Amino acid sequence: MAFRPRSNSSEAESGYASGCSTESLADVYFTRSHLKFINQQLAKLEPEDVLRWCLTSLPRLWQTSAFGLTGLAIMDMISKLDYAIKPDIELIFLDTLYHFSQTLDLVQRVERRYPDLKIHTFKPEGCETTQDFEDKFGERFWEADEERYDYVAKVEPAQRAYRELDVKAVLTGRRKTQGGKRGDLDIVEIDEQGLIKVNPLANWSFKQVQAYIKEHDVPTNDLLDQGYRSVGDWHSTQPVTDSEDERAGRWKGRQKTECGIHNKKSRYAMFLQEQEEKRQQELSDAITNGLKIEAAS
Repeated sequence: MAFRPRSNSSEAESGYASGCSTESLADVYFTRSHLKFINQQLAKLEPEDVLRWCLTSLPRLWQTSAFGLTGLAIMDMISKLDYAIKPDIELIFLDTLYHFSQTLDLVQRVERRYPDLKIHTFKPEGCETTQDFEDKFGERFWEADEERYDYVAKVEPAQRAYRELDVKAVLTGRRKTQGGKRGDLDIVEIDEQGLIKVNPLANWSFKQVQAYIKEHDVPTNDLLDQGYRSVGDWHSTQPVTDSEDERAGRWKGRQKTECGIHNKKSRYAMFLQEQEEKRQQELSDAITNGLKIEAAS
């Protein structure tokens, strides 16, 4: 099921628009006005109620998490939802191969705490270890080509996960108070690929998340006791002071605030797309000009 914003004024008053053929019934489209209405209504609800709405409204729903506080709170909320049929939301974890050891330890503790939670781990393509990655791309690749590093370590694995798992909607741990580009975050967004992204705790503060974690005794990253608030790769994460934004320790001293997963297509991703389009055009031209293309033996 694909979800994309539509702005045609002739669409149905309900806010949904779909074709009439049987095949097209697999597609549902949000109009911009309906998406705005949904966000206005969901903003009035508690996160648990937002999650209930997701479970009853969205197909192929997964959670994506790097095991930050908000993602952990969402995991715990899902585990406590009162349903006749237990919610079946599985989790995608992107292992960049540069996570802190404390983060990887937390993953194991989460698995023990929530034994019914199935975690799907995706790593950079063709790499199982940090040594594999450095053999392929070189040491300190994040310094040599930061944008390409983000693509091969995070963006491509995420896209592969969504493709292989047939993901249509994801729950994320993003919040407005995390600063940077997240200040105007909606609860429900639709990216340029048609993927629905739901941010159940978008309107919560860091203190609210902390209070929930403490009240429900949710396992957390040991680095939080060392001044960290938002934890990513060890080479680009530092502790922060109480006066700084929650994500100020990510890529500290630089203008960067996102790794690329939640951005529009990176320049490197667009370059790859342009190269593929060029290759396809050259192939089409060759066929048009009557060149014979022989299959490899």
